[in-house]
Amino acid sequence: MPYGLANAPSVFQDFIHEVLERLRKFQLFLKAEKCSFHQTSVQFLGYKINSSGIKMDERKVTAVRDWPAPTTVKELQRFLGFANFYRRFIQNYSSIAHPLTSLLRNKPKSLAWSPAAEKAFNLLKRAFTTAPLLVHPDPDKPFIMEVDASTTGVGAVLSQQQGNPSRLHPCAFFSRKLNPAERNYDIGNRELLAVKLALEEWRHWLEGAKHPFTVLTDHKNLEYLRAAKRLNPRQARWALFFTRFNFTISYWPGSKNTKVDALSRMFAPEESPETPEPILPENIFVSPITWSEETLPPTSTSTYTPPGCLPGSQYIPRARRTALIHSAHTSLGTGHPGIHETLSLLKERFWWPNMTVDVRRYVQGCEGCAMSKDPRHLPAGKLLPLPVPSRPWSHLGVDFVTDLPTSREHTCIFVVVDRFSKSCRLLPLKGPPTALETAELLFNHVFRYFGIPEDIVSDRGPQFISRVWRAFLTRLGVAISLSSGYHPQTNGQTERKIQEISRYLRTFCHSHQNSWSQYLGPTEPSDVPAVDHWFRESERVWDSAHHQLQRVLHRRRRTADLRRSDRPAFQPGQKVWLSTRDIRLRLPCHKLSPRFIGPFTILKQINPVTYKLLLSPGYRIHPTFHVSLLKPHYPSVSPSTEPGGGAAEPPLPVLLDDGTAYKVKEILDSRRRGGRLEYLVDWEGYNPEERSWVARDDILDPNLLEAFHTAHPHRPAPRGRGRPPRRRGPRPSGAGRGEG
Repeated sequence: MPYGLANAPSVFQDFIHEVLERLRKFQLFLKAEKCSFHQTSVQFLGYKINSSGIKMDERKVTAVRDWPAPTTVKELQRFLGFANFYRRFIQNYSSIAHPLTSLLRNKPKSLAWSPAAEKAFNLLKRAFTTAPLLVHPDPDKPFIMEVDASTTGVGAVLSQQQGNPSRLHPCAFFSRKLNPAERNYDIGNRELLAVKLALEEWRHWLEGAKHPFTVLTDHKNLEYLRAAKRLNPRQARWALFFTRFNFTISYWPGSKNTKVDALSRMFAPEESPETPEPILPENIFVSPITWSEETLPPTSTSTYTPPGCLPGSQYIPRARRTALIHSAHTSLGTGHPGIHETLSLLKERFWWPNMTVDVRRYVQGCEGCAMSKDPRHLPAGKLLPLPVPSRPWSHLGVDFVTDLPTSREHTCIFVVVDRFSKSCRLLPLKGPPTALETAELLFNHVFRYFGIPEDIVSDRGPQFISRVWRAFLTRLGVAISLSSGYHPQTNGQTERKIQEISRYLRTFCHSHQNSWSQYLGPTEPSDVPAVDHWFRESERVWDSAHHQLQRVLHRRRRTADLRRSDRPAFQPGQKVWLSTRDIRLRLPCHKLSPRFIGPFTILKQINPVTYKLLLSPGYRIHPTFHVSLLKPHYPSVSPSTEPGGGAAEPPLPVLLDDGTAYKVKEILDSRRRGGRLEYLVDWEGYNPEERSWVARDDILDPNLLEAFHTAHPHRPAPRGRGRPPRRRGPRPSGAGRGEG
């Protein structure tokens, strides 16, 4: 209570008032006969809750103590269901109840009671009478989670430091039997599985916890989980789940990890001997810190463990802390690491209160680090830009370009930059001028033409800090802005202009560096000197690139012609065959499709290697082709074309009552255009280029249509009357446009 017990009634009334207000807000009603006030402990849903924690209801415990041994499956299920409600209070509950739960495997019809089951039944009833008090978890205090795994199960204990003096009290127990697949895991994966299952069980306390918590395990390799470079898929999924929690894994020897060790190892049957596995000795410690145990005073090596000291860490008294930090930070094996790395080295084995503060203070004050390490942070100080000029030549920047080779007796350039228009004046000088000469140059070459400025920015050269310079500008009413020491960014526009001038002079001077003064004239009038340079440089680059491209093209042409032959001499009007290499035909199998179609007539020659052909409208492709896709057509030799036989004439049309008709040799394909069904027809006695698309109503022989649709059932077909349109089936492999 604040201010002692004097105000206890008012504090209690405030609590009651808050509870009643919440009940009124949510329209919840209480019955006075069922309410209890001024109680130190209450019975709630089978638990007994007081200020110290939660424990089982004594009445329920008495019922379990007097529970008779089950004789049927239903009675055993009833007992285990009741006992399972209080399993959180019983350490190693799953292992104790294992012989009983095994009797319910595979849904037995009768209960096969055994001595092992009788022993487990009695142990479980005894565990109810000795169940510990579980403290209330305090989210304002860090948690400690102890985990362990055996060949048959996993166990965990969630604890916190509470009480005065502070002690480690359990908040909850967890245990689970491994399934057959999980038993095949190696020891590392079983230990990692124990961590995962425990985090899932208590994630409502641990996920988003206020303080980082510690996971204690007797498997040392888990300490390096987050530094592992290779993880199998299962470990990668678990590692992704672990990112939701803020914790560190610490090694805790199995000899001291007795609580969770019992939770996991009791799953193993008594008759199955445990297979020994090699482990690291518990006293191995690899670290660059050289520390002599004899130098510690007796109080530091005693068994005294102050509150908050993690298991496995050695407490260091105040008198020895600085020496230990010095050893960890300045030894040859560490080489003056940073704060976090020094702290990590110490935390591997040692602990004391406010350890982070002490290490930070020591490392920040280390003179060796301060003198030898480069700064890793961003430059200090926000940007403070110069005022934006309101007119040309009202705000100037001045500087000198010195140490140039002598050119027409000049070795220096006085640069004056207008910060508004970015234009400049370049004045070649025989050497660095005095302050009076600088003032005269500025007045005669700038002020006379552009007027008196409002402000001049310069560095801290001797000319610009002299009294003559200050008096000169002060009499004219010009403000003086000097850059800070070794900070040329203040006069950044002038420095940038000097870079452009230097690049310009390097471009044109080359090896004749004593001719730089003759290029200042073209440089100065241009508002953007880079434009002149760009055009001159581009002309040179273009000429050089054009020459190089010509050489590469000639070389590639000579190499390619070694694998090519001379082109055929095609003429307009000549017939040629067209390759189907890039033409998709409406045929089922590409391997059995023709490699050339045609013949087609050449209309004209586009260029020495390209020709335009006369194609029928059904192809719907561009009629221009490379000569490599063409092959000469030679007229076929037949009796009708023998000398004296005359040329073969197309057959005459058949005369019908309502007109003339031509004989169809074969129907090749079908399609729908504008809702109308059309067929690609190969005419009897005509060349392939004469093939054409004909409407269905123009084909008079129904046998041709029936034969085509029987051979090609997936092609578009006539729709039956009164029936819905037939779905078009999948297009067969190799389908494409109809060939000529």
